[in-house]
Amino acid sequence: MTDEELIARILYRDGSLLIVDKPAGIPVHAGFGGGETLDQHFPALQFGLPNPPQLGHRLDKDTSGCLALGRHRRAIRELGEIFAGQRAQKTYLAVVLGSLPDDEGRVDAPLAKVTHEKRSWWMKVDPAGQPSVTDYRVIARGDRLTVVDLMPRTGRTHQLRVHMAHLGCPIVGDGVYGGDPARAVDQKLHLHARELELPYYRKKPPVLARAPVPPHMLRLLGRLGAIDDGGVLVHLSPVAIGGVGS
Repeated sequence: MTDEELIARILYRDGSLLIVDKPAGIPVHAGFGGGETLDQHFPALQFGLPNPPQLGHRLDKDTSGCLALGRHRRAIRELGEIFAGQRAQKTYLAVVLGSLPDDEGRVDAPLAKVTHEKRSWWMKVDPAGQPSVTDYRVIARGDRLTVVDLMPRTGRTHQLRVHMAHLGCPIVGDGVYGGDPARAVDQKLHLHARELELPYYRKKPPVLARAPVPPHMLRLLGRLGAIDDGGVLVHLSPVAIGGVGS
């Protein structure tokens, strides 16, 4: 990714905040694997301010979509408080294996971290874990796949991925929690932070940003009738659609 490409992905900008459309496949900051990170390009987003913006929250490496940045120290602190206080409204678009039991529902399943050796870890449902809640709404159904909006009410690591797998419907492309069946449909994770609403300003409406559907998700979403010919998400009552496979 170039600086110019990241600038072109800005969804919202003012004196305190930036919201960018994070591409899938790039981590937001350095980890064990090394390589390119999104924050390496943050100096290109200063736009005259003395320091680069900083992350207000995190998205997984393979998750795309709305990512909020604070442009100065106070904004960074206040964004952290908004996300820690669960006041940000986040909506993710996902394609999952199988069929969810209801058109709308809630997953209330505590999550805990499991570590193995020094660098291997994952999350699991554990009654002794941290409270974790996700609401979901079905957008379209196929024979083997379902398109859903996911609204996390808490912000645990890998929460959406683990909760969908817990329902028996892992997210397409998620080899960690869905194994080979999830990766057999597509190698790329079909999880996209499509909308973010931030109650940042006290006397103004919440800041709202929407990220377009990423290219790697268009094929399955089109086959499932979840987007129109222009690639725009269609929010309709859930409709059963036959003949959709891998």
